[in-house]
Amino acid sequence: MEARNDGVDEPGWDVDPEDEISAAVEMVGQHLKLRREAAGLRVAEFADAVGYGEDMVRKIERGARIPRPEYLDMADGVLRAEGLVSAMKPKMREARYPKKVRQLAKLEERAVEVCLYSNHNIHGLLQTEEYARALLGTWRPALSSSEMERALAARMARRSIFDRTPSPDLSFVQEEVTLRRPIGGRMVLRRQLERLLELGQLSNVEIQVMPTDHVGHPGTAGLIEVLKFGDGTAMGRSDGAFNSRPVSDPKQLRILELRYGIIRAQALPPRESLAFIEQVLGET
Repeated sequence: MEARNDGVDEPGWDVDPEDEISAAVEMVGQHLKLRREAAGLRVAEFADAVGYGEDMVRKIERGARIPRPEYLDMADGVLRAEGLVSAMKPKMREARYPKKVRQLAKLEERAVEVCLYSNHNIHGLLQTEEYARALLGTWRPALSSSEMERALAARMARRSIFDRTPSPDLSFVQEEVTLRRPIGGRMVLRRQLERLLELGQLSNVEIQVMPTDHVGHPGTAGLIEVLKFGDGTAMGRSDGAFNSRPVSDPKQLRILELRYGIIRAQALPPRESLAFIEQVLGET
């Protein structure tokens, strides 16, 4: 089988040696190497069998590369591991996300109520894959192919919050401009607006629009997010408060909740907001 070239089809992502997940990646690599050697396969033979280059195999075995799920499935079959190698997929799937995203995803998994205000772009949890890819493509300095795929995979994985049982209450407020900025072009934006209308029909989701012609509101400083948990604790963050650091102190949270509450009250109600999004879709 022909080995694949470097690029987005590589069987993994680079490992940050300072990330605590690197120890788990290294352990998986050592496990794969021991199994390959026990099977009597040289690196070249194994690489040919799984369909990837020798250099990629070596990187994975020394823990410098996070293997993709499909690589582990191929290795499981070649090494006749009877599912023991494939069983590593959940941990490696988690490892491929940047540390900050993993931490945020874990918080979102625990949250029973999520309040999110966005004034620059459609919020990440609401994004379609093509919109997210186009948005990540605007970052400067530009992301490499590997970095792009890693960031995109992490963002898409967070959308599982909509499938959770029991469902958390999700409140989003979007500035009107985020609905009109043609990230990725007209058709990408249209499909993104259709996604908003689809999510807005869910019983646990409220999407509200803050019209641009509204005279002043406390969201001009930037993004606000507040996550509340079942034990009564909460965590919040805002671009315009506390140096953008996550906070859990009740006094600091009260400031974020106050700002979000005013924004939510000033925005269009959910039903009117969906009608507004539908109107923008018709104009796009």
